[in-house]
Amino acid sequence: MAFPARYAHPFLPTTRADLEARGWKQLDIIIVSGDAYVDHPAFGPVLIARFLEGRGFKVGLISQPDWHSAEPFKVLGKPRLFFGVAAGNLDSMLNRLTAQKKNRSEDQYSPGGRTNCRPDRATIVYGQRCREAYPDVPIILGGIEASLRRIAHYDYWSDNLRRSILFDAKANLLIFGMGERPVWEVADRMNRGESIEQIRDVRGTAYLINDAEMKRHEADPAKRAADRKTVILPSFEEVLADKSAFAVMTRDFQMETNPGNARPLAQRHGNRAIFMNPPALPLEDGVGTGANPVAMDEMYDLPFNRVPHPMYKNEGIPAYETVKHSVVLMRGCFGGCTFCSITEHEGRVIQSRSAESVLREVRALRRMGDFRGTITDLGGPTANMYKLKCKSEDIEKKCRKLSCVHPGVCENLQTDHGPLIDLMREVRQEEGIKHVFIASGVRYDLAERSPEYVKELAAHHVGGQLSVAPEHVSPRVLEKMKKPGIESFERFQTMFACASEEAGKEQYDIPYFISGHPGSTLEDMVELALWLKKNGKRPRQVQDFIPTPMAVATTMYYTGIDPLKMEPVYTARGLREKRLQKALLLYWNPEHWPMAREALEQAGREDLIGRGPTALVPPESAGEAERRRREERRAR
Repeated sequence: MAFPARYAHPFLPTTRADLEARGWKQLDIIIVSGDAYVDHPAFGPVLIARFLEGRGFKVGLISQPDWHSAEPFKVLGKPRLFFGVAAGNLDSMLNRLTAQKKNRSEDQYSPGGRTNCRPDRATIVYGQRCREAYPDVPIILGGIEASLRRIAHYDYWSDNLRRSILFDAKANLLIFGMGERPVWEVADRMNRGESIEQIRDVRGTAYLINDAEMKRHEADPAKRAADRKTVILPSFEEVLADKSAFAVMTRDFQMETNPGNARPLAQRHGNRAIFMNPPALPLEDGVGTGANPVAMDEMYDLPFNRVPHPMYKNEGIPAYETVKHSVVLMRGCFGGCTFCSITEHEGRVIQSRSAESVLREVRALRRMGDFRGTITDLGGPTANMYKLKCKSEDIEKKCRKLSCVHPGVCENLQTDHGPLIDLMREVRQEEGIKHVFIASGVRYDLAERSPEYVKELAAHHVGGQLSVAPEHVSPRVLEKMKKPGIESFERFQTMFACASEEAGKEQYDIPYFISGHPGSTLEDMVELALWLKKNGKRPRQVQDFIPTPMAVATTMYYTGIDPLKMEPVYTARGLREKRLQKALLLYWNPEHWPMAREALEQAGREDLIGRGPTALVPPESAGEAERRRREERRAR
């Protein structure tokens, strides 16, 4: 890509020469990231670094260091306060491996999409190298990998349980969730002279305690939600020995995710334990209130160049190409889908930017040399939760529900799309803006409550195809996913089709589905395939369920237990059955016919193998039979 000749802002220091150019002898904080350095708010470690810089700290960035020795971690010298370590925007194992545990062909967050630019379990490796580089410098873990591996967790890629990441990374502190509030408080207190060992009460942080401290918590544990005492999770040894204990751990953990009423958590690992303070309070909307707010607008008004660092020359970063002309409106999600970790990491309270902040970013986009008037996405974790909140802060703080929209939309949830519609119109009317697309997934059970939003969406914000994610059609599977019934999606489909026709546009909804999700049997996938055929849908992008750390559905996959109901749940554990389920979703593709036939035979649905209008796949051809026999002979 072409880089502008001049940049609006200095990049964060990445070399000694950068420090010398600033006349600095030492940095306060060094952030180590597993992603390439893209100076853009969509890249979490960079956002944290810019935020700390904006609050007066001297911050440097070590991006994708060679981890085979400690020397690359010394490139910026010894930080005065701490190393902040993050694997990047994704868990490093998810970044490398597919659901079938095969290496991905591309790393979206590395220059040129190259693979092997970061180690497996990058947070652990980077933490250990920082400790080797400067043994006396505090290390603080952050980012989604650390956040979702802070307690005992199931690791899909090794198919075993792992202890809290804090033990292996040799770190002093772990910041979980979105880190701006806790990292600011920790940095400010350290700057004022407190040691890292003294900072034990910051919300959104976890640290290790010794046996004596854990025994004090165990002697007086929490008994009810209002007592604010420490919830004792089943120990690592207990969850390792008993899957039902792992399910209990998940349930107890999930119940303490609302920052309004969450209690501290502690989990023993042998003669030590991890102690977790309650989650950090969400960022304030807009500019916030009070003398020193930590609010959404501040994050996006930081001095980003919005491009990769010049060190990459003309080597593009694929993830950047996806987001460079997009605008985030909010963070958080109150959906509580069991297969997704957005709620666990970003929180269920929606945090929204002001319209003025969004418009400032749109104008900044216009000044980019390669911007041609098209905003590729105006959204966030979801397309249409902007400024949606509980009708009462008091109710919200006391609520113990894990979802505001399941099993139905909560009567206390305000679902007015008016502020979002107004903002969409304002962005469209900005000078130089030709198209404003919405690529974030639309939450259709909310959208169907706002016909005006659906009309606005269809008339102005869809480039022919709209992404939506019903995920499945089986009521039993959808209940395990915590997703609305397929009837809600079908109502939205009708609304969108009518609105598109009214706007004089030929447009289509593109539904996304998950195969192999806990609760889903081959029979359920046959039901989904029949629904697809009936509705003329041929999904080209199918998500094979990947059990990511800390998700409720991951516990179902590992234990065979629904932790929220403590009842058995079926799950496809073998890689072959996962492939069979996926093949049924792709029944229309000749490449998948052999496995789809096998799946139908196993499900007792041979009646769907044939050439009639009710069949899903044709019978095996002579050529296919011969190829299969050759493969079987080679296998023998």
